[in-house]
Amino acid sequence: MRRFTYKARDSHTGKIVKGAIQADTENTAGKLLIEQGLTPEKITEVDESSALAKMKNKVSNKDKITFTRQFATLIGAGLPLSNSLRVVNEQTASKPMQRVIDALSADVEAGRTLTQACQKFPEVFNELYIALLRAGEASGTLDLALKRLADQQEKDEAMMSKIKGALMYPGIILVVILAVLVFMVVVVVPQVESLYDDLGKELPGATAFLVAIADFLIEKWYVVLISIAVFIYFAIQFLKTDTGKRWFAIFKLNVPVFNGMFLRLYNSRFARTSENLLSTGVSIQDTLEIAGQAVGNEIVEEQILIAVDGVKQGKQLSECLKKRDYILPLVPQMASIGEQSGKIDEMLGKAATVYENELDEQIRTISTMIEPILMVVMAGLIGFIVMAVLMPIYAIVNDVQSG
Repeated sequence: MRRFTYKARDSHTGKIVKGAIQADTENTAGKLLIEQGLTPEKITEVDESSALAKMKNKVSNKDKITFTRQFATLIGAGLPLSNSLRVVNEQTASKPMQRVIDALSADVEAGRTLTQACQKFPEVFNELYIALLRAGEASGTLDLALKRLADQQEKDEAMMSKIKGALMYPGIILVVILAVLVFMVVVVVPQVESLYDDLGKELPGATAFLVAIADFLIEKWYVVLISIAVFIYFAIQFLKTDTGKRWFAIFKLNVPVFNGMFLRLYNSRFARTSENLLSTGVSIQDTLEIAGQAVGNEIVEEQILIAVDGVKQGKQLSECLKKRDYILPLVPQMASIGEQSGKIDEMLGKAATVYENELDEQIRTISTMIEPILMVVMAGLIGFIVMAVLMPIYAIVNDVQSG
């Protein structure tokens, strides 16, 4: 699908209209404009192959959530699909999202379903989004499907923001610690060295060690910066590989302190996604496959896919989810209750709520616990440097007093 900008004349009003449209070819773009009552005067293809263009055309999660929420409201109010898209487009400030909505409008007006139109943008609308749209269109409850999507996106975005905040705080503290250490090593320690040189005395071992570090940082600072940049570059490239993604997925599930937080995040995502899919009539097998992808961790996804195989063999979902290493006990327990009562979607939703609340509490606990730990680490490191600085000064004072 390519993007074209156009200049056209409105057949009804005679006014000149400018805009953008998505189409396979220039001729197709012209036909779509004519179907919309516009007479094309100029159509130009936009080059979106560059990295900069792709960055500018990226739709943010916030834009997608806003679009989904507004769209659900308009559909629920009884507006036709094409009119709803047009109104949402007028209210959207994001240029990338406007381009996507333009393409959706063109496809819908050409007779395609909303699901078919959204499938052309897999980078914007994932499998979960498509599955709920398809179920909503099939059952005539598109507004409810969109509302569920907006609710889930907002909850997921809120959880991720809290987790990023919990991870960012110790990161900021560590940067401050490193800055203080570098300042003391580079500025304070050399002054002690010069004092000892003037007196012709030998530095204590700890001070000599810091002096060696200071000399290296001052003389070879570019080596340090290049080494850090090279390490970050290769780390990012490694994490983009299949091996790197798998390693990082395992790391998040086993890293001390934070592993419980990630585990609750993945289980709440799985349960919430399953609830939304099952409540709209999606089959249990499709639900598990899509929910596995939505989790965001391939190790957990593999365990969910094992459960899919069990369901295909006729086993109950609760039985298939039991004794999975990274599926928390409440999920199969609530699934079992749901199977007995015929309300498995509601029970999974309650499990999701429990883990979402536990996640909030755990994030607060981690934030409270990390602060004193980092303070102790910072105090220890700075204390070592202060000792290495004061020791030679005390030694000089003692020598002067004894002399």
